[in-house]
Amino acid sequence: MEHLANALDKVNLGVAYVVRWLALAMMLVQFTIVVGRYAFGVNSIALQESVLYMHAALFMLAAGYTLLVDKHVRVDVFYAKASSAVRRRIDIFGHLFLLMPSMIALIYWSWPSVRNSWKILEGPISVGGIEAVFLLKSLIPVFCVLLILQSLALLIRLLAVKET
Repeated sequence: MEHLANALDKVNLGVAYVVRWLALAMMLVQFTIVVGRYAFGVNSIALQESVLYMHAALFMLAAGYTLLVDKHVRVDVFYAKASSAVRRRIDIFGHLFLLMPSMIALIYWSWPSVRNSWKILEGPISVGGIEAVFLLKSLIPVFCVLLILQSLALLIRLLAVKET
């Protein structure tokens, strides 16, 4: 089972390796927008929207990796002082009854919007923008799948631990 968990980890590691470059690209594009606007009086709606697209892709696609490295925001009221066995039980409960069901619900409820967006190849958010809102909306189910895969990998490891 550890082999399966490692394979699931590799999915999010691979995605994170690729999307981390979006942070640099976002910064460079934003710098170009500012210089273009204030130094040359040139503006581009498509460039501005590209920052939004990269920002969305970076955060939506890196969420599984963030879960992998345990850097999600957590309210540690009870968890921080709990024993490792209690933490393990809390984590198992969270993955099985909170994270996975909410991601499945989000896929279920967002899928009609994503499907319809692809059906009409939904256009730009603003006039002159990027004609690919359907790609932006597609990040929602991909985000959910990546989180489910990482949650499954963590759950496999949690269930493999023998309590003492």
